[in-house]
Amino acid sequence: MTDTVAWSALSPLRAVAGPEDLLCLSRAELLALAKDIRARLVATVPRTGGHLGPNLGVVELTIALHRVFRSPVDRVVFDTGHQAYVHKMLTGRAGLLSDLRSAGGLSGYPSRAESRHDLVENSHASTALSYAHGLAEAARLRGGGRHVVAVVGDGALTGGMAWEALNNIAATAHPIVVVLNDNGRSYGATAGAVGRRLAELRVTRPERITSNVFTELGLAYLGPVDGHDVEAVEDALRAAKSTGRPVVVHCLTRKGRGHPPAEADPVDRMHAVSPAGRSGGIGWTSVFGEHLRLLAAERPDLVCLTAAMLHPTGLAAVAQAFPGRVFDVGIAEQHALTCAAGMAMGGLRPVVAVYSTFLCRAVDQVLLDVALHRLPVTLVLDRAGVTGEDGPSHHGTWDLAVLRLVPGMRVAAPRDGTRLRGLLAEAVSADGPTALRFPKGRVASDVPAVRTCGGVDVLHESRRRDVLLVAVGCLAADAVAAATALDHEGIGVTVADPRWVLPVDPAVVALAADHRRMVCVEDGVRSGGVGEAVAEAVRDAGLPTPVHVLGLPREFLPHGARTDILRAHGLDSAGIADAIRGALS
Repeated sequence: MTDTVAWSALSPLRAVAGPEDLLCLSRAELLALAKDIRARLVATVPRTGGHLGPNLGVVELTIALHRVFRSPVDRVVFDTGHQAYVHKMLTGRAGLLSDLRSAGGLSGYPSRAESRHDLVENSHASTALSYAHGLAEAARLRGGGRHVVAVVGDGALTGGMAWEALNNIAATAHPIVVVLNDNGRSYGATAGAVGRRLAELRVTRPERITSNVFTELGLAYLGPVDGHDVEAVEDALRAAKSTGRPVVVHCLTRKGRGHPPAEADPVDRMHAVSPAGRSGGIGWTSVFGEHLRLLAAERPDLVCLTAAMLHPTGLAAVAQAFPGRVFDVGIAEQHALTCAAGMAMGGLRPVVAVYSTFLCRAVDQVLLDVALHRLPVTLVLDRAGVTGEDGPSHHGTWDLAVLRLVPGMRVAAPRDGTRLRGLLAEAVSADGPTALRFPKGRVASDVPAVRTCGGVDVLHESRRRDVLLVAVGCLAADAVAAATALDHEGIGVTVADPRWVLPVDPAVVALAADHRRMVCVEDGVRSGGVGEAVAEAVRDAGLPTPVHVLGLPREFLPHGARTDILRAHGLDSAGIADAIRGALS
């Protein structure tokens, strides 16, 4: 089905300019609307890229939600935000879906800048219940009679914050409605005992459920309800709304509902799809996962942990080969890090694979559970730097600045696939904490070294020594291209890749002594990153060499193509060359 067909003049969705337009629809019209929404999702999301499976599963649930509650007067929070496309479509943004995740287009998550119906846009899991508790307390203190609704995926209940919030919500009398969207999955099957207990509830007739984990806490419980029956969900939500106390409405849904390829996908029900026509090639994640599998075959003490992202972080190959040595702890990064610390104390070599953006959820554990004890835990940070279309909450721009503060932490940034393999092997053999970061996307061609200086690879050398250009990780190829272009202008540039970028290798300082200027380029925030660490090391050595730092601003960057965002901030070959010219002027 083409996008044009899915968004024709006869489309029932065209008649919905806002949630109020849902109120007068008949049952037949609601069924037609649900079918039309799915057609629109299937026609659009595979072309733009984004989260398809989760949104196909919440169509009827979201329609019912907006028929019972009055957003934005009633406060609706999604956990996680990747299941909010239908919400966007029902709140006046269906016509904008064709520009989903493109620069200037709709965000792939709720966005406060887009609509007054969107509240929470950080899209990190297990937070909605805490927001709901806070919103309910604000409503109590300020008045206004608002209802607060948290739409929570079952996978989010594997995160500790969710239970911290439930512990507090259950002790109140606030009319908070927790809509539990239970499809048995986050990416893959929901991890741990939470998944098992919910599975038991799914197959139990409602009248036979006398107690469960929610009622034991003191929450009211309604369900299980067929989440694909608009009327049934509406009835449950109206009942929940009338209780005047915290209540869980347990809705059973199927991820990928109504799209056979998604329903048949055994890995994640087409959780996320890439834009049609995007070039292929071997990705950084695949290179990491395959080499980690080889290392695991050599080292029986090597174990792996993931926070509900077995496939996205590349650990599936290791799990298939060594199932007893890979642990999916659910959406619980804090637990993952401290559990890894315990494993290291017990003589194992843990590798914790998470997206760079999610590292920030476990900074205390990195500092005081891993680093304080000088434990050999390796962090593998996928999607480091600019991630592109997923937007501000998913850009991995903070990791270098955060990890620079951690005593004893060594951080590697491979520039290509060969260096990724070598640095990974070094990391898992180190005596203390290590981190390895790499970007989203495919691995480009290897960038060979012309020589080494200590632990530093020199990638390009000119006769003149005007500028030492220190390139972090995947920006090395652009740095070499910039240096090559400047050669033709009579500007001599030496390009150095430290490989281990933190702490600063003394060889970087030794190279600085032979150059008039230094320029450091990194795809993380400038404030507190590698460039500032290099500048500090040069100053401490008493060298007069000025250091210019190129990086990203301390801002929340919008969504858009990775290459476009890097170019806009001068982090491509042309921008690097311009910065060097400016440093010499």
